[in-house]
Amino acid sequence: MNRPDREHKTVAPDGRPLSEQPRWRRDFPIDWPEDHYVARRDFTKFMALTSLAFVAGQFWIGFQNIFRKRRGEPAISRIAAISDISVGGAITFNYPEEHDKCVLVRTGENSFVAYSQACTHLSCAVVPEPDKGHFRCPCHEGYFDIATGRPTAGPPRRPLERIALRFNGDAIYAAGQERNL
Repeated sequence: MNRPDREHKTVAPDGRPLSEQPRWRRDFPIDWPEDHYVARRDFTKFMALTSLAFVAGQFWIGFQNIFRKRRGEPAISRIAAISDISVGGAITFNYPEEHDKCVLVRTGENSFVAYSQACTHLSCAVVPEPDKGHFRCPCHEGYFDIATGRPTAGPPRRPLERIALRFNGDAIYAAGQERNL
């Protein structure tokens, strides 16, 4: 038994036949079922273009990574004088770029550690607590060991990025980044 499909039959909003409709509606008929119909070809074209955009984006990220690695090691940058930091004290500095926040902590008379200040969970700034032996992320209560940068509690799973240090007389220099895996 064939029943007419109402979705494929154009009916005016007030239900009257087309001959009884106002002139403006006869001049501009809108076929609602056809207006909401998406052809397979149009859908396929949309999906192909969207996929192409994602592929192009992945290639762009890959090229940026390659060019970033080719830049080489960042320049050596002076952080502070040894006498500027007391035992158990910390200072922040920018390395290797202006927007990259790092923290230098003096853990002993002749021992210093420096790490990126961005938490590896959601990039909140970690706070050094040398007396307790850790860095604390205040956003989600993550903790990192101050000696190794490895996470000890909370949501972070990756260690903090360590900054290599060099000493020349009384000066402390940032001399590169060590990737912890």
